[in-house]
Amino acid sequence: MPRFFCPTDLAPGAHLGLPEGAARHVQVLRLQPGDAITLFNGQGGEHEAVVRRMGRSEVEVEVGLHHAVEREPARAVTLAVGMPANERMDWLVEKATELGVARIQPLLTERCVLRLKGERAEKKVAHWQAVAVAACEQSGRNRVPQVAPVLELPAWLQTQSAEPGQRWVLSLREGVLPARERLDTDARALCVVAGPEGGLSAVEEDRLLAAAFAPASLGRAVLRAETAALAALVLAAG
Repeated sequence: MPRFFCPTDLAPGAHLGLPEGAARHVQVLRLQPGDAITLFNGQGGEHEAVVRRMGRSEVEVEVGLHHAVEREPARAVTLAVGMPANERMDWLVEKATELGVARIQPLLTERCVLRLKGERAEKKVAHWQAVAVAACEQSGRNRVPQVAPVLELPAWLQTQSAEPGQRWVLSLREGVLPARERLDTDARALCVVAGPEGGLSAVEEDRLLAAAFAPASLGRAVLRAETAALAALVLAAG
C-alpha cells in the first residue's frame, strides 16, 4: 500500500489535504477516490487513510485508524559525515535512512570536495531532508531522521559536550580497535564520525580524539566515504 509522510495532526475521521509533495506522488501513481493509502507524521505509528477527492494539484484524504507500528533500531545512531561529492551524499542519506539512522550531520572538513555555505547549504539540506522522507515512505519507517544544518567540524564539536552515548571516529591508524569490539551493546545511542573522500586529516582526527571520540576500525580495506559510514551504521544499529 502506498505510504506518504504528512507532518500534521492525524486524527481518525479528519479530512485533510496532503502536502504538495505527497499530493504530487498520489497523482503520479494515478490513485483514485476510494483508494487506500497509509499516512505517517513522524511522531510514531501510522494511520490508515482513504483518498476522497482529487483536484488538479490537490488531494483530500480521510484519516482512519492509527496503528502503533515501530520499525526503528534499538540503538539511535547519528552519522556525522564529511560530505562526499556529487550524488554520493544523496545516496548516503537515502541508504542510511533505509538502514535506520536517527540523525545525519553533514560536516565541512578539510578534504571535502563539496564546499557548502549559506543559502546553497540550506538548499542542499532541504533536498537531503526530502530524500530522507522519500526513503521513509519506501522503507516503512515511521520516524524521519533529521538532516542537520551543515557545520564545520570545530563548530560541531562545540555542541557535543553534553550528548549521551558512545562516540566513534572511523580511523585507518595502526592498532585501532575494531568497531565490533568497540560497541557497547547496552548503549542506546551512538555517534559515528566518518570522513569525506581522502578521509579526515590527522589534525581533525586528533581533535576528535581529544573530544573523547574513540577510534574505531572497519578493517584493513580502504572503503569509499559513503560505504564506510553505512558499514558502521549497519554494525551499530544492530
